[in-house]
Amino acid sequence: MALLSFFRDFCWAMEEKSLKERTAGGMLWGGMSNGLMQLLGAVFGLVLLRYLTPEDYGKVAMLNIFAALASALQESGFIAALCNKKEPTDEEYNAVFWFNLLVSVVLYIILWFCAPLIADFYELEELTPLARVLFLGFLLSGLGTVQRAYLFGHLMVRQTSICSLTAMLLSSIVGVVMAVKGFASWAIVTQAVCFVLITQLMAWYFSPWRPTLKAPNLAPAWKMFGFSSKLMLTNIVNICNLHAFSVLLGRFFSDHVAGVYSQAKGWNDKASSTINGMVTSVAQPTLAQVADDIGRYRQVFRKMLRFVCFVSFPAMLGLGLVAQEFILLAGGEKWRESGLMLSLLCIHGAFVPITTLYSNLTISRGRSDVNMACTVAQCLAVWTGLLLLYPYGLLPMVIFFVSLNIAWLAIWQWFAWRLTGLTFVEALKDTLPFLVFTLIVLGIAWWLTCGIESLWLLLLSRVLIVAVLYCGIMWLSGAKIMREAVKYFLKS
Repeated sequence: MALLSFFRDFCWAMEEKSLKERTAGGMLWGGMSNGLMQLLGAVFGLVLLRYLTPEDYGKVAMLNIFAALASALQESGFIAALCNKKEPTDEEYNAVFWFNLLVSVVLYIILWFCAPLIADFYELEELTPLARVLFLGFLLSGLGTVQRAYLFGHLMVRQTSICSLTAMLLSSIVGVVMAVKGFASWAIVTQAVCFVLITQLMAWYFSPWRPTLKAPNLAPAWKMFGFSSKLMLTNIVNICNLHAFSVLLGRFFSDHVAGVYSQAKGWNDKASSTINGMVTSVAQPTLAQVADDIGRYRQVFRKMLRFVCFVSFPAMLGLGLVAQEFILLAGGEKWRESGLMLSLLCIHGAFVPITTLYSNLTISRGRSDVNMACTVAQCLAVWTGLLLLYPYGLLPMVIFFVSLNIAWLAIWQWFAWRLTGLTFVEALKDTLPFLVFTLIVLGIAWWLTCGIESLWLLLLSRVLIVAVLYCGIMWLSGAKIMREAVKYFLKS
């Protein structure tokens, strides 16, 4: 509930009361939804760790990039394109629906026949049937693109949250049951497909829009394609960036190494998605509403930036501090190698919501070309470095990946300055205090607990010390965000 009070305050400059309420409610539901989703994912993930091996996760990780690329091509950036239109017409919705469905069917047919080639690339024949089932996910996703766009554009975050939570719960149950029964990699694949299917069904339930069955006019979709295509290409490049390890590790290493990294990445994603989901649920629609007033726009963006740093730095860097203990307690010795990887990836995860916020800034300013150019350049830099470093092993590759993605924030900030006038000094004022306080707290917690041998006691004591010290420092330093949260909780 503190999020509700916070976003009522940061939206003070907006003219419409309804926008304030929808933004605050959206942020609240986005945070609650993603928090509960990741909690559910963590609970079921802990069970899966006991029954599945790094090899099981590694096989599916090798295929994820192909499914993600197909999903990006299928969606084609139309969700953001429809959202950027203040009042999309029924004709535009209908054109996008049939366009997405057509692309989904064509892509699935192509990938069905390409599945053996993918298996040959990784030199694992069992990937062929796994791929053909996993790829059903993006085919099913095409049925609900417009429904999800409607919910997103109308800030119906509560309904979107219910869709995601229901899908996560039911699909996770299916995955766990199959894992217990010994289905190995098939448990992960089936869980992924079930999640997509249930999400689309729920989106159809909540969205009032329905497609017409008459011959569709695709012209409105083509008119939006100039904007959406840049977002599509950006999404494709971003996927190549995020899944670079899965491809390289699967091709040049083993499915065991790919699984070790995949597990570390999975837990990092679960944690960072909780914060990142709050940003993506409301950032672009809210910023687009105030895009005509650059002063108000900067005010809204800066307050979002401060809030993200206030939450993300202690949460993600704190997870990095206890990553080794967490992995060993959750999965046992067979997952020990994932501990160090998780610690490093959490450093990257702490900055992911900031990158997402900057990306939404460029899109809400109508500059999908800027968003695309920055993402493409970043991806090229990542792949170049990883290809040069893979002969030296996984650790140098991860260190390079984390360092580059954090350093790239300077380039995002430069674009933000060009588009909105937000200076580097202002951005540092909004981010550095939270980072410095977090590092101080983590250093103290490590020093106080470095002699503890019990894994359970070490993990719990570090979490408790970090939470108490961080909240205490925020309160004593007079951080406005902290005081607003406490004031609202006491009031409630």
